[in-house]
Amino acid sequence: MKIDIQPSQLGTEDRPSEASQGRLGIRLRLARQTLGMTLKALATAVDCSESLLSKIENGKASPSLPMLHRLVEVLGTNIGWMFEETDGEEGIVFRAGTRPLIGLDPLRRGEGISLERIIPYSPGHLLQCNIHHIEPGGESAGPIQHAGEEVGYLLAGSIELMVGEKTFKLSIGDSFVFKSELPHWYRNVGTTRASIFWVNTPATF
Repeated sequence: MKIDIQPSQLGTEDRPSEASQGRLGIRLRLARQTLGMTLKALATAVDCSESLLSKIENGKASPSLPMLHRLVEVLGTNIGWMFEETDGEEGIVFRAGTRPLIGLDPLRRGEGISLERIIPYSPGHLLQCNIHHIEPGGESAGPIQHAGEEVGYLLAGSIELMVGEKTFKLSIGDSFVFKSELPHWYRNVGTTRASIFWVNTPATF
């Protein structure tokens, strides 16, 4: 089956809005306060500055992907819930052009990474599925580790994938699978946007 990514769906006009960043901040603060954690305590737990965490909660900054993983692990929640526009309404079909696009920190390289949500977050889903769009020079800013298993298929571009102590160069049509407990990291090594159809379980995004 051929999957076409339409430029009109993923152009500049469809990039994440300030509303998405603000939603993250509001839900982050809610999750923290629900646990009775101070800003300082959470910052210490996820190894970041209190000032940066304050900016994220106020919608003035975006965290990197590794930091998002640390935040949801400490807060006992899910990255999907942090960004989702709704609170888990079940659905079956999700139309092209209507799926949420989650923007992450530029990650100090290129235009960074955005995640196109394929399966909206819901407590009833065992799988999490996104398309990771990585701009030229974009990368995941360091190894990530968490529980689960991951599968990916490269839709466009070329990437370098590191899993454990091994590094792989992937081109369009290549796929991969690995245990999420292994440290993993990726970057776009091409000159055009790379897109990875990425599935993991349990849901961590």
